[in-house]
Amino acid sequence: MVKASVSQQLLARRLRELREQQWPDIKVTQAHLAQAFSVGRSVSVPLISSWESVSNPKIPPVPRLEAYATFFATTRSIEGEVPRLLGEAELTDSERAVRDDLSKELLRLRAGALGDVSAALSAAVKTEEEENIASLSSGYWRFEDGRPITIVCPQVPPEMRSRIPYSDPADPDYVSLYAFADLDAFVELHGHIRAANPGSHVIFKTAPQLVSDDYTTHLVLLGGIDWNYATESVFDRLELPVNQVANWETPDGQYFEVDDGAASRRFRPLLTKSGDRKVLREDVALFARAVNPFNRLRTVTICNGMYAGGTFGAVRALTDARFRDRNTRYAKDRFGQCETFCILTRVHIERGAPLTPDWTLEEDRLFEWESRS
Repeated sequence: MVKASVSQQLLARRLRELREQQWPDIKVTQAHLAQAFSVGRSVSVPLISSWESVSNPKIPPVPRLEAYATFFATTRSIEGEVPRLLGEAELTDSERAVRDDLSKELLRLRAGALGDVSAALSAAVKTEEEENIASLSSGYWRFEDGRPITIVCPQVPPEMRSRIPYSDPADPDYVSLYAFADLDAFVELHGHIRAANPGSHVIFKTAPQLVSDDYTTHLVLLGGIDWNYATESVFDRLELPVNQVANWETPDGQYFEVDDGAASRRFRPLLTKSGDRKVLREDVALFARAVNPFNRLRTVTICNGMYAGGTFGAVRALTDARFRDRNTRYAKDRFGQCETFCILTRVHIERGAPLTPDWTLEEDRLFEWESRS
């Protein structure tokens, strides 16, 4: 048997110390941890014991150390009848700070436990890669069945497209993507979906280019009902309690209307005047996930703002590496296994740049709904 290194022993001792000394007045057993960690994949008491063993320690994977950090961030983890890991939305700001500090500490110890200094540095890089792969593999943009995915973009109207250089197919420098609206959102999402589904066929088209077979794939619809008639068609079929009104000829004629049975509310983007120009300060965006109405074995996802900035913000909520995991955790805690749900969210705009919405912040969430049928 190879003798455990000092670094491995340090990690093992720290894990045991958390369990035995983090809360001196509360007894936390290995069985408690096994119960709390057995979400999605079972964790046994002997496995917990192997992580705490000083003589022959096993190095826990990154997600298990993150579970330790979440569990020991608050005594509320063990207040109920069954020990559990609290969801992102349940944690207070101070509890999140404790969790983040513990997570950083445990990941540093893990890197050290994997070898000497140079190996630890290499392990830190590998850990980041592992975290990124785990993030891509667990989000809403991962389609486990490996079936084709079709991203549908709005098409720039002909009268506008004619003013764009290289948009004429007869031009030697013709660029077909100039027909696509919401290009920021499309480029961001296309790369993310390809990375999350390396074995899947990912198709992208404008709405007028769709053929019948496209509708029965996993559909991802970008942009609103005015330039993307596929979004309008799916909206009608899903019967969401959210309706987009895009009357650009009328002041304040652009808004999302919510009717949840109790009351009807309108959510509008915020624009201010700068000289003779209107400046977008805040957009409203919809993220909706549902069963594909054209094929119940596939999904449909809508990312749609009143303006392009809102659509980009709806996409970034689940692609931005700094926010996607917390937003995914919030949505999964909030909606569980529900197949049809939506979030209407606020997207702040700073100097023309849309900021990623944080779904764990109540002020960023304007409306939430899930199908109860």
